[in-house]
Amino acid sequence: MHPNPAYRQDDRALFEALIDEIGFGMIFAEAPDGPRVAHTPLWSTGDGALQFHLARGNALARHLPDRKALALVNGPDAYVSARWYDQPGHVPTWNYIALELEGPVRRMAQEGLLALLETLSNRQEARIDGGEPWTMRALAASEMREHLKGIVGFEMEIKAWRPTLKLSQNTSAQERAHIADALEQQGSLAMAQLMRRLVP
Repeated sequence: MHPNPAYRQDDRALFEALIDEIGFGMIFAEAPDGPRVAHTPLWSTGDGALQFHLARGNALARHLPDRKALALVNGPDAYVSARWYDQPGHVPTWNYIALELEGPVRRMAQEGLLALLETLSNRQEARIDGGEPWTMRALAASEMREHLKGIVGFEMEIKAWRPTLKLSQNTSAQERAHIADALEQQGSLAMAQLMRRLVP
């Protein structure tokens, strides 16, 4: 989390939307042989829990249950040139959106893991244009059992939400508009849109 309070918000609906839209993140935890990170699809249950799964062979999979972990969801980011400010004396910086979630992790039962996999695939398949969506019914029961042997499901009870929405809030509205226009011209459309929408 960025230390400047100007870059923080307390909008839980926005955080949930960020997790849903991005759908992917990193899980960090301390293992006996040092800190580890895993990359995984994420699903927020909407009631204070974050679900994910890891390959059984992942170094974190055997150490996560009953431990505290940190999840990180990265949103859009963009370089901000010092030449885009109206006033001199600025230096380049980086605008970004990141959400840190912290809490204890428990291993999910196989029924919960199956429900998570179905939820994740249905959500992502719905975003694909054209064709018939893939569903888990496309697999024979024996094939599904074989796939399930290779993964482990987890659920984090979110005890802390730590967002950073660094969107040039430390500048004037006029400068922010100028920066957003410049970012848009450089192809950073998502960042430009978020600057206009989330900062008054």
